[in-house]
Amino acid sequence: MTRKVMIVEDESLIAIDLKFMLEDNGYEVVAQANNGESAIELAFAHKPQLILMDIKMPKLDGLKASKIIEQQLGIPVLFISAYSEKELLLYMKQDNILGYVMKPFSEKNVLPVLEVAFHQIDKFNRLNGELLHKQTELEKRKIIERAKGLLMQSENLSEDEAYKKIRNESMQTQQEMVTIAKRIINTLQVNS
Repeated sequence: MTRKVMIVEDESLIAIDLKFMLEDNGYEVVAQANNGESAIELAFAHKPQLILMDIKMPKLDGLKASKIIEQQLGIPVLFISAYSEKELLLYMKQDNILGYVMKPFSEKNVLPVLEVAFHQIDKFNRLNGELLHKQTELEKRKIIERAKGLLMQSENLSEDEAYKKIRNESMQTQQEMVTIAKRIINTLQVNS
């Protein structure tokens, strides 16, 4: 699986070195920017999985650009910086900041940080997918419960009988129970 990265660095030699280093190690550099404003535009255009971003840049610094990118796109960022760890810790309190790489850098200190960052991105995406699945299932359950309640009221059925009626129709028509439940809700609301 290709890992799509965007580089945001105002020093062109550093940006070029970083690009070659990443591409030599199987990453796809989808875009390069040299200031925060361009970074935002290119993030919208290319939707990378991760952004390597310098903090101090002309026009709009990396911190402000990363905040906008977080709010608009939710793309995670690894900062590139020549600052000390103590100064960097002040910047690490945004949700989309996964860490930082100190300048000058080498494959030895960049690649492990990238691998950890992509592991965290994969983990987040997996958990987010599971959460969305659970929310969808909960919404379906609410619809079925609503249909059950309407059947209980309109046909004087017990909760178990109403559920069995929905389930049986689902099995007979080979449709999801939520589809049957929606039809029951529409029918019974129109008739009431």
